[in-house]
Amino acid sequence: MTATTSTAAREVHRTAAPAAAGRLRRRRLPFSAWHLLLAPLSLGFALPLLWLVLSSVMSNAEINRFPPALWPHGIDLGGYRYVLGNAMFPRWFANSLIVAGVSVLSNLLLGALGGYAFARMRFAGSRLLLALMLATMVIPFQLTMIPTFLVMKELGLIDTLGALIVPSLVTPFAVFLFRQFFLALPREIEEAAWIDGCSRLRVLFSIVMPLARPALATVAVLTFLATWNDLSWPLIAINHDTQYTLQLGLTTFQGLHHTRWSAVMAGNLITVLPVLLAFLFAQKTFIQSLTSSGLKG
Repeated sequence: MTATTSTAAREVHRTAAPAAAGRLRRRRLPFSAWHLLLAPLSLGFALPLLWLVLSSVMSNAEINRFPPALWPHGIDLGGYRYVLGNAMFPRWFANSLIVAGVSVLSNLLLGALGGYAFARMRFAGSRLLLALMLATMVIPFQLTMIPTFLVMKELGLIDTLGALIVPSLVTPFAVFLFRQFFLALPREIEEAAWIDGCSRLRVLFSIVMPLARPALATVAVLTFLATWNDLSWPLIAINHDTQYTLQLGLTTFQGLHHTRWSAVMAGNLITVLPVLLAFLFAQKTFIQSLTSSGLKG
């Protein structure tokens, strides 16, 4: 009886010791140990943005002072007033919104149609066509720049916003991402709608698209980032300053007003804010799409 009791006591001690050690570790470190590495890294990535915000509310004297001021003595909004009042910044901002907005909507519509066709429909040459489409993703822009310019010139779109919108109406990446997401959806959902007499388009827009919110958010965010931050193609296709996008206008603005660093910093901050807001609002669905779109291929 005594031996049995001592054996049971040892078993209880062995099982209780790791639990007690775990509670002790959690009491000493109330967060994951990875945070000790990620927190300094995130701070390092955030420092340029913090410096941009602080510099935008500094005076030119504080920015040009040596050694540079690390903290503004007061909030000076002169840079913002100069950008919004004495430059064509509002017009450039509107142009960027038009180009990015139309490109996002067209990629959501056309990309979903193309992705659904490749995911659910089998036709002659579908695999070859998909392979050729994906192969265009590895072609650098420098090789297609001149042919694209000649096509836009023949269409009469050079020096208009149409020259920036038409090449971005649909991208191979959007089609591929939608295809991968649709492949992960069970066919039984669509087959039930087909039995009820729904057409393919109605099934797509009424049943499949509401389930594809993660893919929609991902395509929207990535398309917005690509078109909003694009500089090389607007630099080639646009000549008149009234048609400049924000990136192209900011480059010209910075070159013309390089001594007004507060205005340059304010313009950069205005340019960055829409990108940050777009990602923050779609962050959750963006991550869901990245974890689910590659389940089946």
